[in-house]
Amino acid sequence: MSCDFPSASAQLITAETALPGSGSALVLGRLADVLLVHALRAQTSLGGTKQAGWKALADPAIGNALALMHEQPGTPWTVERLARSVGVSRSGFAARFHSLVGETPLHYLAQWRMIRAARWLHESNDSLDTIAERAGYESAPAFSKAFKRRWGVGPGAYRRAATRQTSA
Repeated sequence: MSCDFPSASAQLITAETALPGSGSALVLGRLADVLLVHALRAQTSLGGTKQAGWKALADPAIGNALALMHEQPGTPWTVERLARSVGVSRSGFAARFHSLVGETPLHYLAQWRMIRAARWLHESNDSLDTIAERAGYESAPAFSKAFKRRWGVGPGAYRRAATRQTSA
């Protein structure tokens, strides 16, 4: 029995958009994640691609490290802890990650945390303290400073702007 997952995911997105209900933003976000994974798999299976991102996902250690960072952004990751989690040496992991992803593991993680934080600010009413903790920051002020450096506005202003866009 076969299933065309990308097509099925697109159909679910279409259905959810056509008849939104409670939690639609959450459902659509997760379906978009599924669709992205399928696109990445398809791209990776083509082989011979010159784009480092696809190669990073195909690499067992780096792909697993990316999955860990994506699934657990609030974990206090270090290069050593990530390397140990995927069963490779710290120096080998750091060099391979940089070669395949184009940036250091901790820089990538910081960017991912900011992307997730922006999404949480947009999709939830969680406090800044809660979002800061989920994103791996020890305090809301440290989180706010990093958020403003990344997005150009503080998290409160970002949330207000996102709320205005959603209600418009």
